[in-house]
Amino acid sequence: MILPIYVYGSPVLKKVAGNIDPNYEGLEAFLKDMWETMYHADGVGLAAPQVGKSVRVFVIDGSGFAEEDPRLENFKKTFINAQILERSGEPWPFNEGCLSLPGLREDVYRESSIKIKYQDENFVEHVEVYDGIAARIIQHEYDHLDGILFVDRLSPLRKRLVKGKLTAMAKGKFSADYKCKQG
Repeated sequence: MILPIYVYGSPVLKKVAGNIDPNYEGLEAFLKDMWETMYHADGVGLAAPQVGKSVRVFVIDGSGFAEEDPRLENFKKTFINAQILERSGEPWPFNEGCLSLPGLREDVYRESSIKIKYQDENFVEHVEVYDGIAARIIQHEYDHLDGILFVDRLSPLRKRLVKGKLTAMAKGKFSADYKCKQG
């Protein structure tokens, strides 16, 4: 089932999400819905808060970047209860967009490498290191779990320049090719 994506101004996007356990009701169906919703909206990642659930879950599919980084050819993962243990490397800019900020794209600086601990969809724990675009995608989705949007990482000047667009978005003045929800 395709879920509505909550847009800028929705309180759930600013909350710190909570961990879940293997008994989380309807998890298998929820994950299936998240994948379907992400693909329907042409996203490369989707975090649970973006579909109104304040839980530490996100899914990513970086295969769309395989031309730039062949390691991403089949890079599809589910992250549950993720915790970034370490960020390293020189921060580098990349033009990011977000399904919760339709039509808005900005250069965001993020560290080039991360070490992350998470559980997969079977609650098997992993500790892995990622770099480049994979690290970028993971950090973007991970931020959603902590109530952070990419616009929160912009310089004060860039924030001022996009303030009008954000205000309009919070009032429902935006266009998206997927189902959205305010509030």
